[in-house]
Amino acid sequence: MSWYSKAARLVGQPVGVSLVNGQGVTGVLCSISGGNVQLQEYLYQSQFATKQYPYTMVQDINPFPGCAMPGPGPGYGPLY
Repeated sequence: MSWYSKAARLVGQPVGVSLVNGQGVTGVLCSISGGNVQLQEYLYQSQFATKQYPYTMVQDINPFPGCAMPGPGPGYGPLY
């Protein structure tokens, strides 16, 4: 579990999780304990779900990078 020590510093942060089956999930890392990774994921509208992934399903956990482009500059109105 080479990802474990890195993930321990990311609790409470938005992360991407690579699973051993080739899928990826994203969300806020809630905890890594008891043999499970708990991730709060966005579902839709204002609904979120906390999901658990066993350590054996996790291949890697990475922090979200910073945005490559700054937000809208002058001349752009608010987004509605």
